[in-house]
Amino acid sequence: MKGQRLERIATQVVEATQRALPPEIREVAARVAVHFEPSPAADVLAEGLEPDLLGLFTGDPLGSEDHSGQGAPPQIHLYMANLWDFAEGDAEAFREEVRLTYLHELGHFLGWDEDQVAARGLD
Repeated sequence: MKGQRLERIATQVVEATQRALPPEIREVAARVAVHFEPSPAADVLAEGLEPDLLGLFTGDPLGSEDHSGQGAPPQIHLYMANLWDFAEGDAEAFREEVRLTYLHELGHFLGWDEDQVAARGLD
């Protein structure tokens, strides 16, 4: 499937997932920009992250914002080609993995570590 189509599907999935969140979480989630990228950039890989990474949260987690204006804004990066490959070319599996990956990265924004994310079934 072409990148633009994957991004369109992923955008719909993220929007639907946000609408399904409890109101207090939905408001917080709206503060986090979501970027749809084909795959991790060279600078991400240079940090030692795997090339088949599905998603990444960057920036300051909720409650630890740098009020000096120097901190990085919170962002979620979803990697379309990797998600598609992980879903083995199945559109429904792709939608579900986009949903789970988005929620996983949103959990990191909320300040949850990997164990806390896993405890909520988002790993």
